[in-house]
Amino acid sequence: MHLNDNFKDDLVEFIRRTSVELPDDVISSLTRATQAEQPASAAASALQTILQNVQMSKLGTTPICQDTGTLIFYVDYPAAMSTIPLRKMIEAAVVEATAKSFLRPNAVDSLTGKNSGNNSGREFPVVHFEEWQEPQLRVRLMLKGGGCENVGAQYSLPNTKLGADRDIAGIKKVILDAAFQAQGKGCAPGILGVGIGGDRETSYMISKKQFFRRLDDRNANPVLAEIEDEVLAKANQLGIGPMGFGGKTTLLGVKADWAHRLPASFFVSVSYMCWADRRRTLIVRDGKVEIH
Repeated sequence: MHLNDNFKDDLVEFIRRTSVELPDDVISSLTRATQAEQPASAAASALQTILQNVQMSKLGTTPICQDTGTLIFYVDYPAAMSTIPLRKMIEAAVVEATAKSFLRPNAVDSLTGKNSGNNSGREFPVVHFEEWQEPQLRVRLMLKGGGCENVGAQYSLPNTKLGADRDIAGIKKVILDAAFQAQGKGCAPGILGVGIGGDRETSYMISKKQFFRRLDDRNANPVLAEIEDEVLAKANQLGIGPMGFGGKTTLLGVKADWAHRLPASFFVSVSYMCWADRRRTLIVRDGKVEIH
């Protein structure tokens, strides 16, 4: 597959839309949550403010949140396609999107504390490449805010403190504990992505990929679907609520997947996404670019 020089402009537009527009399923979920809260309560007011902010951001083409987040790209590319020029285009598009104020400069040198000023840096932005058997190119992007990233957690089962064994009940306990420990600090209502099994790294990668799922989908695995439903229901009974103000909506969704593991290890990784669940997908098919 050959990408023409204009593809960088498509990537800039892709980043812009990801930063200023929430997906329709997230907006619908926030709207339902607003209607479920007690009228005139702090929870309802917080959600109404969020929805107003979402509308203003789209109309004014300005970022939804001042923390435009870490850019995490997942690129699925067809066989025989070189990823070297594509990486360069992605990096150039990120620099241009930052210059146009679609993104805040977020890349800080971890040793010197100096901000690069354009979102370029060592392992920044984050880009995952994977070859697949499809003829089209698919680029997915999530913008992961620092507040929600800070409250993610990884558990090693068994966990004696929580009484969580290496079974389904134990998995549910630690996921719910992650929601409880966050206490609204990750800009609730949030979404939990869960990785069950794998090694430490793979478990976290699985958990973050869950954020590309729609909030209104249903897990095809009945065991995972049951985990997602039960943890979501229990989390929303904790009373933490939007921004920790109390209320019925602590989480908008729980999404989980799994991997095989070593007999000696059993990790459950929980990544937290704030209400600003900024995600988009770009497809290049037969030379045409689609952004969803």
